[in-house]
Amino acid sequence: MNVSEASAVCADVVDAVEESVVADRRVLETVLTGVLSRGHVLLEDVPGTGKTLTAQSFATALGLSFNRIQFTPDLLPGDITGSHVYREEAGEFEFAEGPVFANVVLADEINRAPPKTQAALLEAMSEGQVSADGTTYDLPEPFFVIATQNPVEQEGTFALPEAQRDRFILKTELGYPDFEGARTILDRRADRTARTPEPRTVVEGDDVPALQAVPETVRVDDQIRDYVVELGHATREDDRVDVGVSPRGVQRLFEASRARAVVAGRDYVVPDDVKAVVRQAFTHRLVLTSEATVRDVSREAVVAAVLDRVEVPAVATAGN
Repeated sequence: MNVSEASAVCADVVDAVEESVVADRRVLETVLTGVLSRGHVLLEDVPGTGKTLTAQSFATALGLSFNRIQFTPDLLPGDITGSHVYREEAGEFEFAEGPVFANVVLADEINRAPPKTQAALLEAMSEGQVSADGTTYDLPEPFFVIATQNPVEQEGTFALPEAQRDRFILKTELGYPDFEGARTILDRRADRTARTPEPRTVVEGDDVPALQAVPETVRVDDQIRDYVVELGHATREDDRVDVGVSPRGVQRLFEASRARAVVAGRDYVVPDDVKAVVRQAFTHRLVLTSEATVRDVSREAVVAAVLDRVEVPAVATAGN
């Protein structure tokens, strides 16, 4: 599959998701960018904005298996990974796979589970495997997590550890629909016997790895590579930041920028590709100083200042 073919598939996937999800197309493209980058995506928004439907619709459009895990304070690691159960007829223990064994896993309200349970998901996200009773089991390929959390209601929640936040390639928000979008939702609910439209399947699940391989062929000039590194370095020099973007975060921005170029139909990265995903790639990775937190400084403001401060390279396009 070449870039042109992959871009057409990406457009069809987003079109299919839009058949059931009412959201800004740019946000849906951001989620798809995370999928193309072989990464995991964190959706942070208030309840009722369509986070669960978005995850399920992407799984359907991509022809992938889907499982939803509702994170709660009493959720145990084995409830995610699975456990060994005794089969009396066979006289032996057998591993029963947990809900994490799917191509697309929705970790709903991920910050409501205790750290020990979150650690079980962290292994799955970082290694593509789970461990149970000393035995390791590989997860399906492809595998990616779409996690959700509520930014408003913090009572009874556990903050995601930095290591786990760093495993999400992108963090984004669906936001509220515009007037036309809200009217579409209302019209769908006017007939209470009607179901939410099901998205069509655009590609077979077996073809998704080939789609994910396309960004690896995208050209990134040295000036763009320097630009990505300088953006990450600038976060560490900001006085408001205690812990800046890690080398892994810089690498993830590089990968997301290549995937964004594919979505746009180009086999080369331009600065606008980097700027289109840098906020989603960097914001959740920053740890602000206590003084900045008291002053109510936002991570978004820090990333915006970094973008303003770092010079944008002048890069010739493929046609020049």
